[in-house]
Amino acid sequence: MPGSGDGERTEPRPSPRSKRAEIVAVATKLFGENGYEDTKWADVATAVGLGPTALYHYFESKQQCLFEILVEAIEDAQAEFARLTEGEFAVGLPNLLWGTFERDDREVCRARVLVAEQGLVRHPRPQPREEEARLRAFALVKDYEANWRDFLAGGMEAEVIPRTDPVLLARALIGIHNSVWAWYRSEGEMSPAEIAEFYVPRMLGIAGMPG
Repeated sequence: MPGSGDGERTEPRPSPRSKRAEIVAVATKLFGENGYEDTKWADVATAVGLGPTALYHYFESKQQCLFEILVEAIEDAQAEFARLTEGEFAVGLPNLLWGTFERDDREVCRARVLVAEQGLVRHPRPQPREEEARLRAFALVKDYEANWRDFLAGGMEAEVIPRTDPVLLARALIGIHNSVWAWYRSEGEMSPAEIAEFYVPRMLGIAGMPG
């Protein structure tokens, strides 16, 4: 009403996109700290200040939200992979292995969710938005593994590392790296950098490159 603008002012409502991003961030934290199965969808709603039914305006289900978290995680991993593997293979592989251990608490939490739940992307879902998100996550997982495979095959072709099955080598290195986030906790005694000091030379050794 004219003339009433000098009174109380209300904060602008967050856009649907920003609220959706907040839900993803909060769900990532809760799934990572408590486990996906042990986190209720209502817990996420409470943490973001919504009623449980209001979440369905943004996500079809908790499962869809999980798949969106996995999509975000793998897309970021793809971008990181491209950045760290630029240049010669002899430099790129060590850069990649060291770089993938540089994680803040949010990224560690998200990596834990990815490692624990990525197997779900192989199982079709009945709901359309769940299935769409699942298919995107599944395609990204396959692309990420293919990038590792092709990168390692290039190192073999250049005779920087010994020839072997690049698919198995890619899965071995990815698996070793992923295993860390299943047990690592930020409140523990070691930092990701300290863990990398143990793991990276041994991973390079598996690939056949001096650490």
